[in-house]
Amino acid sequence: MTLTRTLLAMTLATMLAAPAFAKEFAYVANEKDDTLSVIDMDTMEVVNTIAVGDRPRGIELSKDGTQLYICASESDTVQVLDLATNTLVGELPSGEDPELFALHPDGKRLYIANEDDALMTVVDIPSASVIAQVEVGVEPEGVAVSPDGNTAIITSETSNMVHWIDTKTNAMVHNTLVDARPRYAEFSPDGKQLWVSAEIGGTVSVIDTASKEIIKKINFAPKGVHKDKVQPVGVRLTADGKTAFVALGPANHVAVVNTDTLEVEDYLLVGRRVWQMAFNGAQDRLLATNGVSGDVSIIDVPNRKVLKTVKVGRYPWGVAVKEAN
Repeated sequence: MTLTRTLLAMTLATMLAAPAFAKEFAYVANEKDDTLSVIDMDTMEVVNTIAVGDRPRGIELSKDGTQLYICASESDTVQVLDLATNTLVGELPSGEDPELFALHPDGKRLYIANEDDALMTVVDIPSASVIAQVEVGVEPEGVAVSPDGNTAIITSETSNMVHWIDTKTNAMVHNTLVDARPRYAEFSPDGKQLWVSAEIGGTVSVIDTASKEIIKKINFAPKGVHKDKVQPVGVRLTADGKTAFVALGPANHVAVVNTDTLEVEDYLLVGRRVWQMAFNGAQDRLLATNGVSGDVSIIDVPNRKVLKTVKVGRYPWGVAVKEAN
């Protein structure tokens, strides 16, 4: 065998032995269809549709990325989807009408908003049991856990409050008043700030976590949009903590905010009633769910432009991206 043929044979053997390239997939909860749409992040096309419980809304990956937790709101449960097979493999007790939740950094506890009961339910995932239920304000929705795992917060839409909860005792330790109808909350990567959107107030409150006082309320004014349509909902901060993206609901734009100056730098036109968002693993793509238009906008983060609009099911709500292995 010549040297060239030997090298070709070695290359072919290496290729055959190498594992298949692992792809990223985005999972989108379709609130009105009771399904998840699965988007291949390479082709930016829907490649699968999975039937789930009634009215899926909040979704989040498990710590190891092998499962997806799904708030099946009208089924009154959190479903567990195995991502290797795309099949439902279990349920977690959630309390009534789970809407959003947050996973503790240890990957073992879920903090769930029960909108109809004014409760936060704390669930131990390994044992599928309820650890505690904490009374909070009226219509809780937004949930977040601090990066150090010591604090959980939940927002109450009617009470216009951010409730601070000690995760060791599951006791409420403080309340912060924000603008009308707080819908979502996100800690900064260093845990020093909490960003809370107020849908009816039209603002995002940036809160110092040490003092629990508001540093600034950010207002939004995309060109040509009436102020009544500016209704902030989802918030996502980049891992480096330098940029925040805010979904502005029926304003049909995503705002780009400089976290140093706390000023809006840009507005990106997306679909109708943009709701929630999620980054891919490299954070060079941001997916935004557009409820009324029934699609997902895929945003090029470095260049701040929409690459593609992907049609999914009716009223897409939550979104999560499984990173490539």
